[in-house]
Amino acid sequence: MDKVRVFLADDHTLFRAGIRSLLEKMPTVEVVAEASDALDALRLIESERPDIVLMDIALPGLNGIEATARLSQTWPEVRVIILSMHANEEYVREALRAGAQGYLLKDAAPAELESALAAVALGHRPEGSASRRASPRGLTARAPPLVRHSPAGGGS
Repeated sequence: MDKVRVFLADDHTLFRAGIRSLLEKMPTVEVVAEASDALDALRLIESERPDIVLMDIALPGLNGIEATARLSQTWPEVRVIILSMHANEEYVREALRAGAQGYLLKDAAPAELESALAAVALGHRPEGSASRRASPRGLTARAPPLVRHSPAGGGS
């Protein structure tokens, strides 16, 4: 089986390094590139053509939701999982409307990240303990949850 090619887009260097370290331990994942802002991410995604982008919701310049919308229009085959510290249902709805396949909180366990990547690579929505109320119209009540709940607060 081919490795899932993953691109990281987050403005926090230490966070990117930590996620990269986790991903490099996963035998089915290859990190192909990373960027600290959305415009650089979009340029690099054009050349790298990853399978999945882990996109921070709060990037400088163009935010992660806007970048996801552009990415979904230009390269619909590239899947996006939004990474955020915001458990706000409206953010989840906006991300999914923009074309994201998943929404994962930054305090998720490494196993949840691995599970989300595997699900999205297969064309499914990631499972977790998310609120079904956050699901956009069109997803049924039986649809897998999209975001793991955590207490609100903190940074992006």
